[in-house]
Amino acid sequence: MKRPDFMALALKEAEAAALRGEVPVGAVIATGNTVVARAGNRTRELADPTAHAEMLVIREACGKLASERLAGHDLYVTLEPCAMCAGAISFARLRRLYFGAADEKGGAVVNGVRFFASPTCHHAPDIYAGMAETEAGLLLKGFFRERRD
Repeated sequence: MKRPDFMALALKEAEAAALRGEVPVGAVIATGNTVVARAGNRTRELADPTAHAEMLVIREACGKLASERLAGHDLYVTLEPCAMCAGAISFARLRRLYFGAADEKGGAVVNGVRFFASPTCHHAPDIYAGMAETEAGLLLKGFFRERRD
């Protein structure tokens, strides 16, 4: 059986977020060949600054599995997580983090505070940066270019 392209699914969630007027970030949580949850940003729609794609997908996965821990699960997200999302990833005990575009302004994994390298970090996932980086970056740049024009 061919493994699903989880990052392609996250990009679809990001595209759907853009259509809703949200910053185009999408996320998928998977285990093996199975999608457990998927989400896109909904901060404006829900008037909730914590409604980042990563937070929503973690909440959905935990709810489906009736567990606050997602050990053995992987997160695919189109943009480098911020400090809030990195904290949630750590507390959820996600096994791996795959992300697309780096975020020099708000990222907290390879930029900024580098949350997972902090001595106070409880759990650090394996990190794979740059997956579908070009596609994710173009989606974000296009979204913000339209807002400026």
